[in-house]
Amino acid sequence: QVQLVESGGGLVQAGGSLRLSCAASGRTFSSYAMGWFRQAPGKEREFVAAISWSGGSVYYADADSVKGRFTISRDNAKNTGYLQMDSLKLEDTAVYYCAAKDTLGLGGSSWFQYDYWGQGTQVTVSS
Repeated sequence: QVQLVESGGGLVQAGGSLRLSCAASGRTFSSYAMGWFRQAPGKEREFVAAISWSGGSVYYADADSVKGRFTISRDNAKNTGYLQMDSLKLEDTAVYYCAAKDTLGLGGSSWFQYDYWGQGTQVTVSS
């Protein structure tokens, strides 16, 4: 098993940046693909980005939502994954979750494809 703890959320003005971290413990982090999801009040949890175990493959939610503004990465030596969020918009306000899947490929874009979840970190973008 792997345990995940997100950090780095907070309040930021529109146009600003935040970097979320996902610290992993337990089994070897590099054995897992990782993903980031978010959930706004009253909405379903939605996919943001995913990265393979090695970091060699990444993909993002549809272009209009986060692609080009968010960057997913990982540092297996530090057992940590990251989500760099730039040019934040009001609609990016949500609880952000990291997730892990025991696979050598990518984890997928559906929440049920992942095996482990963090507790979430709140990101609030103000005008």
